[in-house]
Amino acid sequence: MSPITKTALLILLSGAALTAQDSTERKAPSVTLSPPPVATAIRGRATNVALRFHVGSGFHINSNQPAADYLIPTTLKLDVPTDIVVGKITYPPGEEMSFAFAPEEKISVYSGEFDLSVQVRPLASVLPGKYEIRGRLRYQACDKAACFPPKQLPVDFEVKVIKAPPPPQKNPAQSPHAHS
Repeated sequence: MSPITKTALLILLSGAALTAQDSTERKAPSVTLSPPPVATAIRGRATNVALRFHVGSGFHINSNQPAADYLIPTTLKLDVPTDIVVGKITYPPGEEMSFAFAPEEKISVYSGEFDLSVQVRPLASVLPGKYEIRGRLRYQACDKAACFPPKQLPVDFEVKVIKAPPPPQKNPAQSPHAHS
């Protein structure tokens, strides 16, 4: 994309965002989180927690890798208790779409429902119990005509930490001979 096209696009997006803010008759975009079930994690072992998000009808948000430097990616940041480690956060691939402001470009977006997977690993020293993990999903929502200012959605879920089950007991060796 040429520098002139990029500048024109940024001006268009900025103007569209301001127009969207000033317009009271337009529907505001919404992103929500389905209430996640309590995730059970064994001390010292990694567990994946699935989070399901919903993008309001008629809107989309940029994916985690939107394909252009000037687009704001969707990112999840978490604040965790000291003895719980957050591993990889897995974002789904976005849907490639073109829009009127740049019809020759494909932009990677999420719309409708999408899931993120968060890997959590309680340290072996964590006391069994429930722990709340809080954070925020940062995103920028757009419709077909305008982008809105970036927002942050509060995210929270619980992890129930349990002890590892005892190792299976081995039966004593048996004689291969039948006794009568």
